[in-house]
Formats: sequence, structure tokens, C-alpha cells
Amino acid sequence: MTQQQCSVLIIDDAYTVREYLRQTLLHLGISNVQEASNGKRGLSAFAEQQHDLVFLDIELPDINGQQLLQQIKTQADKTHVVMVTAHNSVDNVRNSIASGASGFIAKPFSPQKIKNIVERCLSAKLN
Repeated sequence: MTQQQCSVLIIDDAYTVREYLRQTLLHLGISNVQEASNGKRGLSAFAEQQHDLVFLDIELPDINGQQLLQQIKTQADKTHVVMVTAHNSVDNVRNSIASGASGFIAKPFSPQKIKNIVERCLSAKLN
């Protein structure tokens, strides 16, 4: 799978984070990017199209990101989910990985960090 073929869903209540991620992904050649501002909209978007990669905020206004991660992985266990948070605690990381997350990034993050995660997830999908 190439980056151009990759579909990404960003679930984050902060518009600025969604926009930053979307712009970074566009610069990486990924144009199939959807966004959701809460967990309910995120689940709905994921049900319509099971994305290859999901950037998921741990703290959403309507649902805990850890719970949403489990729901996404139940629907499509091959989807890579990267947890996004401003609270980079050991418990958050441990719980996310235990629930099936492919990665974990703390805000603020750089375009290079996003690029590395996308490349790692895409190479894992090829194997």
C-alpha cells in the first residue's frame, strides 16, 4: 500500500490538532483524510469506511478514547490506531498498547513524528 492509497481518520475535539494533522498528511501525499470532532462522529465515519490508520485523541468530550480504541479494533483489528494525547503518562501508554494501539504520540508533535508513524504503520500493513 502506498501513502496515496492510505485512508486516514482523525478523531480529535480540537480543530487545530485536526487541521495540523490533516495538513501534515496532505504534505506526505495522503489525500484520503476524514475528520471527526467527537467519538460518536468518529465511530460513524469509521463504520462508513474502515480506514487504514486512525489518529485518536484519548480525551474526547463524549467518550473515553481508550473505549473508542477497543470499539474500532473490534470492528477492524487490522486498522492501525495511533493514540494522541496531551497527557503522556505511563498508564496512558501502557493501556493504549494493551488495547491494541499501534502507537502513541504526545501533543505537541512534529511533522517528522507523524511521518515516522505513517511510514511504520504502512510498512506493517505490507507485511
